[in-house]
Amino acid sequence: MAGNSKRERALPAGALQRAAMGLEAEWNLMLDDQPVRPEDLFGSPRDFIRGDLMHRQGTSYHLPTGGAVYFDTGVIEVATPVVEIERGCAARAGRSLWESIRFIREELDAWDARKGRKTRLVGFSAHYNVSFDLPPGEPANGRTIEQLALLLSYILPAPVMLLAANRQSTGVGVRPRPGRIEITSDFTPDPALMIATATLIVAVAREVMTWPSYDLRELARHGIPVIEGFAPMPHTSRKGWLAKFICYPDNPFTCDIDSTMWRTPEHGELSLRAIAGRTIRRFWRAIRAIADPETKRVVLAVLRRRSPSLLELDDRPAAYEDVGTLCAWEAGAPLARSRYERVVLQAVAGQPLRLDGSSLRPIGMSGWSAVVFQREGAGREVIALDDLVEHLDTWEAGATGRIGLK
Repeated sequence: MAGNSKRERALPAGALQRAAMGLEAEWNLMLDDQPVRPEDLFGSPRDFIRGDLMHRQGTSYHLPTGGAVYFDTGVIEVATPVVEIERGCAARAGRSLWESIRFIREELDAWDARKGRKTRLVGFSAHYNVSFDLPPGEPANGRTIEQLALLLSYILPAPVMLLAANRQSTGVGVRPRPGRIEITSDFTPDPALMIATATLIVAVAREVMTWPSYDLRELARHGIPVIEGFAPMPHTSRKGWLAKFICYPDNPFTCDIDSTMWRTPEHGELSLRAIAGRTIRRFWRAIRAIADPETKRVVLAVLRRRSPSLLELDDRPAAYEDVGTLCAWEAGAPLARSRYERVVLQAVAGQPLRLDGSSLRPIGMSGWSAVVFQREGAGREVIALDDLVEHLDTWEAGATGRIGLK
């Protein structure tokens, strides 16, 4: 690593050299079957989580899983570390999220046992974040993240509904954020479906970013079916767009997803599954490029009716009502952790890094893009994740006694 000037570039939030993604999930909290605000019951996650946690900011703390937990206006929220966009990235992010869910549930179980109470996590929402950038060397030509958000609000709802929504859903949203695009939907109590949804979203968003224009006329040029009469509404939280049930001629969340009831200007009358299928097939090459084998199977199984969409069930599944107990992560085929994730895990574990002849002790994170260190006998330093990746094997070897722990 070349001196302090390179490290200073780590300070801007979200300044990552590699395209990345991340997941967030929110739950309502029930205490003895009554809703309660987590900040009223606990004040801080430290009030129910045992052991040492690295403080983030306010009432936000890093978990041993690498994620972060905090309270956000009445809900408990968990966010994963950033994961580089490459094959299997959504499965890595999904695993990280569900490992955090398991950790939170286990800590709540221990609190329940100590207090003689019963807590439940009720699924609320999921957020899928994808870094935004234009193809290298290309001028913007008017392409903005705000235009991208509007364009994606016409492309993503049908396939996201098919993979992630339920009959009580309030909508699929797209929000432009600094350096990233954020898609909002229901929390999905099935890890495989959540990972499939994340794979779809990342693949579609990253490919559409490469289009020469973000004008809505691109929908017809690329053969994307759009329901006649649909127009997204302003998002109910922050800037952006929302495909809510009132934005459609009929409620797509409660309709028969195989009924050819939706008129489309370019493709005639189609079912919701057919609209989702045409969109998925248009982006299938991009989806295959980042999907792990199991996720490709899940997407195709739902699309081809071999596995049910949650929209085909009579009501929202009961698993929503007790997340971490009625639905939980089950480890599948081994999947190496991403480099960014491994860096964050080392930092959150407090593992010292030997660098430039002295020891650096991680004491916090600067957003998700950099680690804050205390240098032995000196002051604090902020080092970008991308710079730390170069030293990852050495850092892990110092903690484990062997090079290249995966």
